[in-house]
Amino acid sequence: MAMNYNAKEEAAAVDGHTSGMASMPGGSGGGGGLSGAGRSSGSAAAAVKSRKPDNTAFKQQRLPAWQPILTAGTVLPAFFVIGLIFIPIGIGIFVTSNNIREYEIDYTGIEPNSPCHKCLNVSWNSTPCYCTIFFTLDKPFESNVFMYYGLSNFYQNHRRYVKSRDDSQLNGDNSSLFNPSKECEPYRTSDDKPIAPCGAIANSMFNDTLTLFRIDPNGTNPKRIPLTKKGIAWWTDKNVKFRNPVGDTKNLTVLFHGTSKPVNWPKPVYMLDSDPDNNGFINEDFIVWMRTAALPTFRKLYRLIERKDNLQPTLAAGNYSLVITYNYPVHSFDGRKRMILSTISWMGGKNPFLGIAYITVGSICFFLGVVLLFIHHKYGNRNNSADIPN
Repeated sequence: MAMNYNAKEEAAAVDGHTSGMASMPGGSGGGGGLSGAGRSSGSAAAAVKSRKPDNTAFKQQRLPAWQPILTAGTVLPAFFVIGLIFIPIGIGIFVTSNNIREYEIDYTGIEPNSPCHKCLNVSWNSTPCYCTIFFTLDKPFESNVFMYYGLSNFYQNHRRYVKSRDDSQLNGDNSSLFNPSKECEPYRTSDDKPIAPCGAIANSMFNDTLTLFRIDPNGTNPKRIPLTKKGIAWWTDKNVKFRNPVGDTKNLTVLFHGTSKPVNWPKPVYMLDSDPDNNGFINEDFIVWMRTAALPTFRKLYRLIERKDNLQPTLAAGNYSLVITYNYPVHSFDGRKRMILSTISWMGGKNPFLGIAYITVGSICFFLGVVLLFIHHKYGNRNNSADIPN
């Protein structure tokens, strides 16, 4: 139920009261009229701007109002409907998430017995370190497999870090290429040359190389698994937000001439890939990295393992090896690195929290509905004689 407030009736009452006061004896022209001095002082006072709000519906708070009145007839069905909708949705999402296959390997090398422990103290300018981790898949991965790299304790959401980029430069603007934004400081110039791409985000780009091999049962002739490096970035990023500079030639070496590579990069941006459709600012590994994460523990898509044969799983159960070119230092800030193999479903990747959240909210609403129904059934009849609007 709701109560309605009629502003027109109150406004009419106020206007009638005002006109009644004006017609009272003693007004202007009456026997009890004001003297000339009194009228002069009254005119002077009227000339002063009054602080009284205007007599309008808005300023006098006479606008029509609607206020819902919560009753058992409206609240109880709402609780039960929310519970009956949220609980099945949560169960479906939770079951779907659990059916997603996922395998994770931490290759930071913190543990002394880890194959990558020898690479733990690698730095940006040191020579690459190589390590190999062997693992076994107990169950096959049937559909397309997504290979991610994950980082922990890396705060890509820091305000200065997020702002440290030049979107005009990344969009192929030639003037910004040689005159980057000041937001990129202190990674704006190097050796008196503008850095391309500039900024702290680009300078800290992930540059480990991950290679996957399938090991035969006899332990010989490991077979390299093909990894697709294109199609991992958002379409809008690849085709709209990121573009290479334009000029009289398509040679990126010429177009980027006069710029410097980021400080921590081993090679310039025009040498990220031999494929011209995946080189420069439109390199998909670079584009994926430039989309900053919201939390300090995150994962980013690294490669795709596409299913070639519908009769065979993408990754069969068995022994595998992960060969790592260890370039990216994380030990200095107590970070962790991992490789994740995962399938997806209609709802995306593995996310059990979403299903649990739906089930929790639905269960709480259903429980509150039962409790309030019991209270209403037991104590509601006592208020029948009260003057409560229905």
